[in-house]
Amino acid sequence: MSRGQVLIVIGDATETLDTMYPYYRLQEAGFEPIVAAPEKRLYQLVMHEVKPGWTITKEWEGYTLAADIAFADIDPERFAGIMFSGGRAPEYIRYDEDLVRVTRHFFAANKPIASVCHGVEIPAYADCVRGRKMATVPKCRFDLEVCGGTFIDAPCVVDGNLVSGRTFHDNGFYVGPWIDLLLNGSDSA
Repeated sequence: MSRGQVLIVIGDATETLDTMYPYYRLQEAGFEPIVAAPEKRLYQLVMHEVKPGWTITKEWEGYTLAADIAFADIDPERFAGIMFSGGRAPEYIRYDEDLVRVTRHFFAANKPIASVCHGVEIPAYADCVRGRKMATVPKCRFDLEVCGGTFIDAPCVVDGNLVSGRTFHDNGFYVGPWIDLLLNGSDSA
C-alpha cells in the first residue's frame, strides 16, 4: 500500500541522476513517485558533468522517462510532496503558469519539498525562496539570491519543509532527510 503520491518535476534535458535516484528512493520508502512535466509524454533526460579541463558543463543524453501527468492537470492537494530536479529543464519550464501554481501550493501548505541543482530556478521564479536558505549548484546562486534566498554551499540544507542539495553528488545527503519529512511530516524538521 502506498504512503501517498509525490511529484517529481521534469522536462526535456532534466538531469538523469538528479531524477532517478530520488525516484527509486521514494519507491523504497513506500511512496508512489508521479512524474510531472509540461505534457504527458516521453522526455529525454541528460547527464551533466564538468569534465577535466572544461570550465562549463558537458551534456550528453541519458535515459528517457515518461511523464505521468501534465502540469495543467495537477491537483496539488492530492500529493504529499514535490521534488524539483535539475538539469537544463528548469530554466525553460519555470515559466509554465500551472507549474508556478503547483509550486506555490507546496510552499504555502508547508509540504515536504526537495530541490537539487538547477531545480532552484522553479521556486525562485515562483517567488517562493524569499527568506529561505538553500543549496544549489554555484552557477545558480544568482537565481536564488536575486529572488531573496540565501545560498549555502553544503551537500544538504534543511530550511523547514525545504530540503536541497547542490548536484547529484549530494544525493546521498539531501534525499534521505527529505524522505524523513515525507514520512514524519514537515513539522518535525
